[in-house]
Amino acid sequence: MKFTMNEIQQLKARVEEIKTQKMESGDELLMALHTAQELFNNSIPIKAAEVISEVLKVKMNRVYELATFYSMYSTRPRGKHLIRFCESLPCHVVGGREVTEALKKILGVKVGETTKDGLFTLETSSCLGLCGVGPVMMIDGEAYGNLTPDRVKEIIDSYRGEK
Repeated sequence: MKFTMNEIQQLKARVEEIKTQKMESGDELLMALHTAQELFNNSIPIKAAEVISEVLKVKMNRVYELATFYSMYSTRPRGKHLIRFCESLPCHVVGGREVTEALKKILGVKVGETTKDGLFTLETSSCLGLCGVGPVMMIDGEAYGNLTPDRVKEIIDSYRGEK
């Protein structure tokens, strides 16, 4: 992933600002990772992790440990929009498999992949906590429930047209 020195300096400044907020232990590292991911298109490149390590005086292995443990973070490049669909049993029994297959077909990717145009990355979640309106998916944190393959296509098309 390519980035400019301006982006690195911007990250450094934002992490320094986080550092001054006197957060609970560990919270500043999570906030810094979140900030890096915002700056670097839904991912945390190694250079960003190094900056965070340096500014917060946290060992690099700790930064990497958190960046790879939590599913909300990624060290691999992702698309502009992150799609997570629920694969829990409640979603599955109300049509989750059909929705999953529709998503893969519409996007032309498998789970864990990013579309060729870099617009979408498709991931799964063990549960999105919205069992009453399953099947469910989230795009950039916005939930969509009671999905059908046709509705999924409409939603994806709206993002392609930037809503």
